[in-house]
Amino acid sequence: MKNSTSAAPAPQVPAPLKNAPSRTESRPERSTGSRAGELVQRQGVLAVLLTVILIASFLYPTFASLDNARGVTVQASFLAIVALGMTLVIITGGIDLSVGSVFALGGVLAAWASQWGFLAALLVPLVVCGAIGLVNGLLIARANMAPFIVTLASLLAARGILLAFTDEGATTYLVPKDSAFAELGQGSVWGFGYPILIALVLFGAGGLLLQRTSFGQTLFAVGGSSDAATLMGLPVARTKILVYTLSGLLAGLAGALNAARLSSGVTIVGVGMELDAISAVVIGGTLLIGGAGSISGTLWGVLLLAVIQNLINQIGSLNSSYQSVVSGGFLIVVVVAQRYLARSRRTT
Repeated sequence: MKNSTSAAPAPQVPAPLKNAPSRTESRPERSTGSRAGELVQRQGVLAVLLTVILIASFLYPTFASLDNARGVTVQASFLAIVALGMTLVIITGGIDLSVGSVFALGGVLAAWASQWGFLAALLVPLVVCGAIGLVNGLLIARANMAPFIVTLASLLAARGILLAFTDEGATTYLVPKDSAFAELGQGSVWGFGYPILIALVLFGAGGLLLQRTSFGQTLFAVGGSSDAATLMGLPVARTKILVYTLSGLLAGLAGALNAARLSSGVTIVGVGMELDAISAVVIGGTLLIGGAGSISGTLWGVLLLAVIQNLINQIGSLNSSYQSVVSGGFLIVVVVAQRYLARSRRTT
């Protein structure tokens, strides 16, 4: 008999699955609406600012003059410095209601200390106002107290110290004329005052700090979720202490510059300034709940409020109280828009 051998069946190769996702397939990009929403949140205030400037320049020729631009920017520089510190605080999910009183206290302390020279006029308000911010940060970060309550108490305390130091406002401290400290507030380069240049330098440094350093990324993480940031090993308490200290320092610096410009420590300034700073920050696109914001947006928000105030002055028939009405209207529109954009991004 002949041995017959049967060939082994060939192994079956499974047919490729149809419509199988490729491993190299890229993740779907964000929707156009989501990208547009983020762009509006970040740069929408700049578009509004440019529109208002163009309309005002067309209606009032004096508005577009270089002298008017200098005046607007100098007045806005003090609020801008205060709002810079407020931006860092709000990004972490906090609030600082004490900056208006700290601003006024810094101006009075700077005028009082200016009799001992330039360095004393700067260091005294920075040390005292920075200490107030440090206390705010310690109570909020270490004692877990509510930022609203802590900074409201600091607002009252700083105003009380101011009144006690000036005999209930009866004593006004003057900055010596022709001193280096007075030149800091009244001098200029290429026609633009030193306070403007100082504000721009601080905003540039703040932008780099927020976008190019690990500290800036920690701010966003803390504002997004403090508990999650703690689980990630981030220094949450130290970060909060630093931002409130920076807020106090910047408010004191702004007050000192204002005193140098006015050549005196005026006791009635700074009332309601914390609300203007918060408005500028929120109008600039920083979320009140924390976790998102930008330094440039705050700058545009400050300039928008200053331009509105100047435009009201240009009209002449309206008093300055209308600025509060317009600013409040802008704030409501921006907050509603932020809620809508945040909701639309969650659904896309």
